[in-house]
Amino acid sequence: MYTQIAHTLLRYSRSLLLLAALPCIAYAGLPESNNVPGGLAVIPLASTSSTKPQAWLGEQAVLVTADKDQWYAVVGLALSLTPGGHELRVSQNGKSELKHFEVGNKAYPEQHITIKDNGKVELSPKNLARANQDIANIMRLKKHWQAAANTDLDFIIPAQGELSSRFGLRRFFNEKPRAPHVGLDVAVASDTPVLASSAGTVLATDDYFFNGKTVFLDHGNGLITMYCHMNRFDVQPGETVSKGQQIGLSGMTGRATGPHLHWSVVLNGAMVDPELFIRHN
Repeated sequence: MYTQIAHTLLRYSRSLLLLAALPCIAYAGLPESNNVPGGLAVIPLASTSSTKPQAWLGEQAVLVTADKDQWYAVVGLALSLTPGGHELRVSQNGKSELKHFEVGNKAYPEQHITIKDNGKVELSPKNLARANQDIANIMRLKKHWQAAANTDLDFIIPAQGELSSRFGLRRFFNEKPRAPHVGLDVAVASDTPVLASSAGTVLATDDYFFNGKTVFLDHGNGLITMYCHMNRFDVQPGETVSKGQQIGLSGMTGRATGPHLHWSVVLNGAMVDPELFIRHN
């Protein structure tokens, strides 16, 4: 499986220079800006009458898109990001400048979960080794960058059900502190259709210790979605999917107390709140 992922990433990287030269003038619309850890900073750049800028947060490239007559950087803010002043490096027509922006603080609520199988909380050496390998693999996928002429930022919810556990919850499993909840849970029965939240390419599919059966979709320009705890895959790496296309069926594989869909959004390597990408009419 890892070899298959490596071949997919290699194929993407070979097309990077070609795609980078494509114009990106489609008006994709903008997600909701929320300058807190786990949120998004939507930063105006230059007029679309000028060449499309490039932008970086640290060493990580950042998505730049157009809305009406303005270029914007849409910056994912990791939960670990320190509140305060930050700088975006912007390059256009051979000139560079720094764009200053502020990140506020946010106190996320706690969530206490009881897991009957304590082996999913206190890991054996074998399971710990597997989980660490999974984490390393997922970290590599999260930093994937594929240039695209257009990235649709107006997402749909990938399954029809009640929104249960929200993004950013500070989680305690069997009263042991663990990593925060970096996604949005949709409460659905097993074998409920799971849909692509936006058009993209299947970056990877795999079965992880914590996340269970997971699909990664690459929407271009550093925007990636994850669909976890699934029972079945209906897509394979390298396949192109459209918004709303069924990519599999929900379940409770991995560490889960019941059937549901865990949906995550990654932007410039940062896990961010998926609800910011859902239009609220």
